Order: sequence, then structure tokens, then C-alpha cells
Amino acid sequence: MRIAYADPPYIGQAKKHYGKETSYAGEVDHAQLALSLAAFDGWALSASAPSLHVVLPLFPDCRIGAWVKPFAIFKPGVNPGYCWEPVLFKPARTGKDRAGARKAPTIRDWVSANITLRKGLSGVKPPAFCEWLFDLLGVEPGDEFVDMFPGTGAVSAALAARRER
Repeated sequence: MRIAYADPPYIGQAKKHYGKETSYAGEVDHAQLALSLAAFDGWALSASAPSLHVVLPLFPDCRIGAWVKPFAIFKPGVNPGYCWEPVLFKPARTGKDRAGARKAPTIRDWVSANITLRKGLSGVKPPAFCEWLFDLLGVEPGDEFVDMFPGTGAVSAALAARRER
């Protein structure tokens, strides 16, 4: 199976968070990104809650998961705080397609994991999020996994660690 994960700069945040990075290419074209993701057997896209009204129409057949952040950064004057992020996804394997499906635990459509701090870039996903993501998408040994916005490489490193176990 071919599976992709996209964690692009969130809409309206690219220059603020990544403008000084050598890979900075401006705002991401989410319509083009939707077409790219459609070429995979399964995929996930991290987004921000304020951007849902823009990205959801581009992915009419997706499901929405949630990354709930017990520890999050609060912004002055923003109340309620943004303590979750939507993850749009299409699993590569459904329950019946997964190895050992009858005995395998049901994957939740949410994960509770603290944010990371001082990992090199804003928005680096924590290992617990990555493990949930791989389970959510049905990643199995031998699958091709493409991290479309690798940033610090945290997601790919988490997958490599998983495959070594």
C-alpha cells in the first residue's frame, strides 16, 4: 500500500513560522495538495481548527480525527484556547482489511498527546501522535509511507523506530 501524511504549514501561518527556513515556498496550495493525496491508498492531513472551513470541502470523502493536547500553548486574548487539531484522513486499510482484524483493538479517532517544545520547528509531532497516526491509517510493514512535509523528520523517525520493534 502507498500511504501519505501531510503536515503543511497551516493556512495563513507559513511565513510567520517558516519564512526563514531554506525550504520555505510560501502558502501551500491545499487544492493541489488534495489532488496529490488522492493518488495514495491512504492518507492523513493535519490542519488547524480555524482552517476547517477551507480544507473540508477539498476532501469530501474523508473522516476527521482529533489530536487533543492536554498541554498546549495559550495565546493572550484567545479564549477558549486552541487545544486540539483536526486530522483529516482516509485509512489505507479498514477494520476488516487489517492483519488480525478480529483480534486487533479498535483504533480511536482521537489521540491525547502533549505538544513538543524546542524540537527545531513549530508543530513537530510527538511520538504518541505518530504512533496513533500509523495505527489510524493502517500502516503495516512493507507499506510505502511518504511524509510530504518532513520538517525535522520526526514522523519518519517514529516510523523507523516502529519498524525496528
